[in-house]
Amino acid sequence: MTSPKEISPGLVIQRFTPPLALADFRLIAFDMDSTLINIECVDEIAAAAGRKEEVAAITEAAMRGEIADYKASLRQRVALLKGVSVQHLQDVYANRLQLNPGADRLVAACQAAGMKVLLVSGGFTFFTDRIRDRLGIDFTRSNVLAVEDGKLTGKMVDQPWGDICDGDEKRRMLLETCERMGISPRQAIAMGDGANDLPMMGEAGLSAAYHAKPKVREQAMVAINSGGLDRLLEVLR
Repeated sequence: MTSPKEISPGLVIQRFTPPLALADFRLIAFDMDSTLINIECVDEIAAAAGRKEEVAAITEAAMRGEIADYKASLRQRVALLKGVSVQHLQDVYANRLQLNPGADRLVAACQAAGMKVLLVSGGFTFFTDRIRDRLGIDFTRSNVLAVEDGKLTGKMVDQPWGDICDGDEKRRMLLETCERMGISPRQAIAMGDGANDLPMMGEAGLSAAYHAKPKVREQAMVAINSGGLDRLLEVLR
């Protein structure tokens, strides 16, 4: 292990790795909110309920690792969304959500190299399903918002794999996907920005922090602190 080294402005190698190629990997796993996309969806949904500031403060604390119980924090935030219409979610997707710079290019490069793509999120299927279809992503895992009469109930729906996709579930999904593909986790890349991404990043052969919280930058093998997601290609030949 060596000291962190900035190999070009805003791109830091936190831990020494030998020269790597995309061909060394078979899977890339992305967090969604603030990693693959530009927003925290739960915060933008909360805007319709007049609770964005309150919800965003909880989100920020959770992503910084200052809230130990991610599930409880998400339940708390979702409860504040009660009564928001599903149409508002569509408005968030259409008018607020954008792919982060370089997302298209990085995903396309990985797919061209024969890699599968996993989107694993503490966010919601309303958005992950649309991003999956937009980018041709192979696997997803995220949370389902409960809806009645076209409005959010303030709760989430349990799924066959469990109740909430938190950090532990992200890790399990990464390992489960690797097992399904017949590969080692060392053949996976994991990219994220928040504390709930650290469990899956710790299993991957290459972990990359994207414009991440300090705790995540410190533990990742590569930290992209400026520029787009495709800057990862600068360390993958």
